[in-house]
Amino acid sequence: MKKYFCKSCEDTLKEFNATLDGLTNDQVQTFLEKYGENILTEKKKKSIYSIFLDQFKDLLVIILIAAALISIATGNIESTIVILVVISMNAILGTVQYVKAEQSLNSLKALSSPTAKVIRNSIRVEIPSKDVVPGDILILEAGDLVIADGRILENFSLKVNESSLTGESESVDKHSEIINSDEVALGDQKNMVFSSSLVTYGRATILVTNTGMNTELGKIATLMEETQEKKTPLQVSLDDFSKKLAIGIMFICAIVFALSLYRGNNILDSLMFAVALAVAAIPEALSSIVTIVLAIGTQKMSKEHAIIKKLRAVEGLGCVSVICSDKTGTLTQNKMTVKSIFTDNKLISSNDINLNAPLNNFLLTSSVLCNDSTAIDGNELGDPTEVALINLGHNYSIDEISCRNTHPRLSEIPFDSDRKLMSTLHTIDKDYIMVTKGAIDVLLHRVSSIETSSGIKLFTPQDKKRINDINEKLSSNGLRVLAFGYKKLNEKKTLTLDDENDFTFLGLISMIDPPREESKEAVMDCIKASIKPIMITGDHKITASAIAKEIGILQENDLAIEGLELDKMSETELLSKLEHISVYARVSPEHKIRIVKAWQKKDNIVAMTGDGVNDAPALKQANIGIAMGITGTDVSKDAAAMILTDDNFATIVKSISNGRNIYANIKNSIRFLLSGNMSGILAVLYASLRALPVPFAAVHLLFINLLTDSLPAIAIGMEKSTKDVLNDKPRDSKESILTKEFIKRIVIEGLLIGIFTMVSYHIGLSNGPVGTASTMAFSTLCLARLFHGFNCRGRRSIFSLGVFKNKFSWIAFGTGLALLNAVLFIPVFQTLFEVTPLTGSNVGFIYLFAFLPTLIIQLYKVIRDFREDKYQHISYENRTKSKSKKQVA
Repeated sequence: MKKYFCKSCEDTLKEFNATLDGLTNDQVQTFLEKYGENILTEKKKKSIYSIFLDQFKDLLVIILIAAALISIATGNIESTIVILVVISMNAILGTVQYVKAEQSLNSLKALSSPTAKVIRNSIRVEIPSKDVVPGDILILEAGDLVIADGRILENFSLKVNESSLTGESESVDKHSEIINSDEVALGDQKNMVFSSSLVTYGRATILVTNTGMNTELGKIATLMEETQEKKTPLQVSLDDFSKKLAIGIMFICAIVFALSLYRGNNILDSLMFAVALAVAAIPEALSSIVTIVLAIGTQKMSKEHAIIKKLRAVEGLGCVSVICSDKTGTLTQNKMTVKSIFTDNKLISSNDINLNAPLNNFLLTSSVLCNDSTAIDGNELGDPTEVALINLGHNYSIDEISCRNTHPRLSEIPFDSDRKLMSTLHTIDKDYIMVTKGAIDVLLHRVSSIETSSGIKLFTPQDKKRINDINEKLSSNGLRVLAFGYKKLNEKKTLTLDDENDFTFLGLISMIDPPREESKEAVMDCIKASIKPIMITGDHKITASAIAKEIGILQENDLAIEGLELDKMSETELLSKLEHISVYARVSPEHKIRIVKAWQKKDNIVAMTGDGVNDAPALKQANIGIAMGITGTDVSKDAAAMILTDDNFATIVKSISNGRNIYANIKNSIRFLLSGNMSGILAVLYASLRALPVPFAAVHLLFINLLTDSLPAIAIGMEKSTKDVLNDKPRDSKESILTKEFIKRIVIEGLLIGIFTMVSYHIGLSNGPVGTASTMAFSTLCLARLFHGFNCRGRRSIFSLGVFKNKFSWIAFGTGLALLNAVLFIPVFQTLFEVTPLTGSNVGFIYLFAFLPTLIIQLYKVIRDFREDKYQHISYENRTKSKSKKQVA
């Protein structure tokens, strides 16, 4: 892209063969054919049909489809219907979620203004923005949305808010002069305007240099097209888990099929038996239950001001190790606020101003008079800097309307970015007083005297040095400083530039966009949770560093760098310094993506917060993109996986806590399903190896999988978070669900349930027909899995977790128990589910053997909890004694 900021107006006009009289119709047509319409294009999207088909590419889904086809061949229609319904529902959910998530470029296109004011054929006309071409002469006025990139030709105090592109909250003063440098950050290209920015003051004549996808906004759109969304850790883990589970199930089914053939059974019966085992082994409801648990988690988070757009991003929050946060509006209030004033050689906090001191009163009154903004009933209109001065006056009961009525403006010289001054003339105490505010370096050159509590004195070099020292001190802390002076005139007159001299220095007012009150605590919580907070902003390094230090992001030995410094770093150098860089200032969208990618190369899960158009590509590149709901643009919201409705950085910490808890709950739900399925597999394998009758009918397995598994698994997913969840380090994103400890628990718990199921089965065989044994095995396994739901609520015993703390576990248990008893004792259901009537003693054995696995598991947990608590107590006492000894020493 050409660098028009370092070209003169004349050279830029020549390049497009344009003049201030505008393009001719022939030129417009030529440029339209060359550059195309001024719109944002997008690549071809996937059709809904292809998105739907993509949902069936999962290996477990393919196995289930194969099982359904075999079930049709063997006449088992019930099994086929259940399997197809489950996988179809999952495919529909996935398709809907995908379609809703892909709307970023549509929002970018919506940012384009519908019309633009241009000069063509020497006439000012209004045309659709899509018809604007490079070479057009564009007229910009206050309130206009810039619809293309352009070089400023004529400037009349133009101010433009570019926060949506650069992240800088203050409006930028523009000029038309050449910038003599080849390397200039976007925010410092003061002689250029950019598409999607907003004119807040003044007017200007612009030569359009780039349109459509060639604009800075277009570059962002291109970045978003090229950016690939990252799978969350749970998606990666579930993919890995599904492959391993599928391989294991196919291996076991092959063994069972071979054993059945070996014993002389026909191929179809052997195949059906293997299919029945596959249906029993595959947790058909796993994907649905994970989705439901995530959905429940999102409902809870929405009540805590965090809206989750992409369900699986919830658990991704649980292993976030880096948060790259925008400054303006995210960590700060996005509102300029006065911090201090300097009068009579005293630096005074904005909270401690004494209006009984005449100088203080005069300074605040002057700041309200030399000001074009208002703040009435919470409606703030005007430049953020001037609004801050009005709000300071309000804090001390100085109302701008009554103040201006008392001291009416008689004349003015508006602010000019070249002069860097603004002057107004008023009647104050029957004198004609000209009040001037502006840049300190400009005003001090025009000062001849200084106002003090002892009266007006000659302005000395010592006074100038003292004021400059104060300015340097304030500026180094990231504050913006305005200087104020005044001058008595002999008569009422129209002010001219010649009047702006021979001032009496009145004072300084410093201001800043302050941190949000909760930001500091939220940053501390991040550090406590072993999460690295990083500030990425388009603002200046000094200002960004000051805010970062105040809230705890920039700590001792940490670095703050600017985008131009980042450009000069090689990839190796960046990776070596990455962990020590806490602040990135004056950055572009490309920089943000580079920073996110660098952390991802170091195997970190990155969350990116932001609210502007400039944040959108990085939000999409990050593992978890977090947009601001109040100040955020539509583009950032659509690109993000999560939206904060209160724009509160602290809400992110709550969300991370919820994310960690949700992942633990999902893992516990998976453990419940797999250990239960493991017990069924072991029972079938045991019967197969010993040549015993099949312990379960196909309808038994479907009843267990679809009616008594789902509710307990969902209830486990609703377990509440523990207090110390943020004390742990972020979960390793590469850690598979199937860890050794996880597999060990599944096998032991499945083995326990399987053993007692087969004990019950043998008692049935010894006391009655095969149907009785099958009914007892089915009932024992079903009830044991219902009891097992309490074991899987968490790592600790139910006494430590709270027996009745999770009411949903009891609801699930009661519902499952009622359904089981209905099947066992109601004749109609006995026939439907192929169960045999049982004696009282048989029912007693079922309840006993179903409860024993849970009793054993809970006794083990109680003993382990006691030992761990005792160890922690001893460790705490030892640490306390050690501290006491050090204090005594």
